[in-house]
Amino acid sequence: MQNPSVLVLDSGIGGLSITQEIRKLCPQLHITYLADLAAFPYGPKSGEQIVDRVVYLMEQLVPIISPQLAVVACNTASTVALPAIRQQFDIPVVGVVPAIKPAAKLTHTGVIGMLATEGTVNRSYTHNLIKEFAHHREVFLHGSAHLVLLAEEKLRSGQVDPEEVKREAWPLISKSQSMDTVVLACTHFPLLREELIAGFPQIKFWVDSGNAIARRVLDLLGEGASQITSGNKKNLFINTAATQAPYYKPLMLELLGEFEYSSLK
Repeated sequence: MQNPSVLVLDSGIGGLSITQEIRKLCPQLHITYLADLAAFPYGPKSGEQIVDRVVYLMEQLVPIISPQLAVVACNTASTVALPAIRQQFDIPVVGVVPAIKPAAKLTHTGVIGMLATEGTVNRSYTHNLIKEFAHHREVFLHGSAHLVLLAEEKLRSGQVDPEEVKREAWPLISKSQSMDTVVLACTHFPLLREELIAGFPQIKFWVDSGNAIARRVLDLLGEGASQITSGNKKNLFINTAATQAPYYKPLMLELLGEFEYSSLK
């Protein structure tokens, strides 16, 4: 079949954790990854600012790259911008929301933590998810913008201080000795999974939306998408910032595969 194309959008490189899961299921799928580093991070911005920004970026790109579908690989953007995007564009748009529902099923103790950005923690969408799917559980929330920066640093340099990661997550983990499940409700945070697991061995389940989003992408692309055996062109990494993105690092290649680099103002 013709190699379909998917647009993945995030404020930074966090959405590469979603991209990695998509590539596991469909390695030859062509991906255009947009890192909106000029507006990074989205978390502190208002809902209106985020909606305007994401719609603008898609207006610039969709007519050029003609993707079969788009993935808004950012919890914060997904919780506010999906209705506007779906109204304006006639391609399927997949959003990423906190994995509260699977976490509520996995926990053995009934105590769940959610690690996110401040924006996601404060959104009514998040609290509605908790009411709908985890009303019978005890859920603690913590927002950390610094963890986002640490994930970006790990991608740039290939390493990060594990003690700094532990200090940022400790305010959540310390809220209950019975907590056994933590939702990583920011696409940046799975990039720090190794450090989080090492720092908090008492947490049995670290839950994110990556695999579920990847399976949804393949469902929307239709039968045969996972059977693609060759791609005709490299993946594309687009950066909106004037400064050069960390696209040359080995971890970047691991998450996105072979790619070309471009910029968008």
